Amino acid sequence: MEFQQLRYVIALAEEASFTRAAARCHVVQSALSHQIKALENELGVALFARTSRRVELTSAGQAFLPAARASLEAAERAADDAAAASGLVRGRLSIGVIPTVTAIDLPAALRTFRQAHPQVKIVLRVAGSDELETAVTGGELDIAVLGLAAGRKPQAVAWRNLGTDRLVAVVSRDHPLAGRKRVSLEDLSGETFTDFPSGTPGRAQSDLAFTAAGIHREVAFEALATDLMIGLVREGLAITLLPSRYVPADPALATIKITDGPTRTEYLAWNALNPSPAAQAFITTAE
Repeated sequence: MEFQQLRYVIALAEEASFTRAAARCHVVQSALSHQIKALENELGVALFARTSRRVELTSAGQAFLPAARASLEAAERAADDAAAASGLVRGRLSIGVIPTVTAIDLPAALRTFRQAHPQVKIVLRVAGSDELETAVTGGELDIAVLGLAAGRKPQAVAWRNLGTDRLVAVVSRDHPLAGRKRVSLEDLSGETFTDFPSGTPGRAQSDLAFTAAGIHREVAFEALATDLMIGLVREGLAITLLPSRYVPADPALATIKITDGPTRTEYLAWNALNPSPAAQAFITTAE
């Protein structure tokens, strides 16, 4: 059994098309089909059911696929480790980031990393801290930048504190509070808010602060996209709380310090069990 055959099987299973699988593997369709058929003959089972219109995994193929993925990943990791031992970092690096990352200049860090390790393929994913933390723990991501409320540290991952920032109120330029330099949470109690979805770490920062102060607030608009939240503020539909270093310079917006407002700490998190050479190199770059 050859590792190239495993690549072909995985590609065909995921693409469900000989044409797309061959294009993904950069081979002609006949070569891919021949190699998969040779593997099936070697195993003595059919991995795929083929018709003139579709191709899909058989029950044997479904049983074969998880181990095939694991074997291929192990082989690729072994090759990456061997290359790293001779000073060459290569392979794949997956990085997750929150939408409001500010504690690290990620594009600049990636430029430095890319210049030092041009053979590493980098995949970026933007999501909430809870989703990213789970993805790092489960091995779906190598590294993530998380943003968590005060007192909440990353769990089941290795991490480094990147810095803490206080949230500010963001209002439209013509809002009655726009001329204020400072406000309290009580001053904001009667406002309509836009914020991240309830239950997410991005939302928890503000919810915890208002709850601790015994103040109820109305969140009328929930969104994961910060540009949408800022657009709602710009139109005067709501106000929001965001990290001070994140708020864009916009003449249509005003930012106000909150005397008793919440804070947000950013962390660089990674799976400490067995980080890849590429992950280790990026952690060093981020320092």
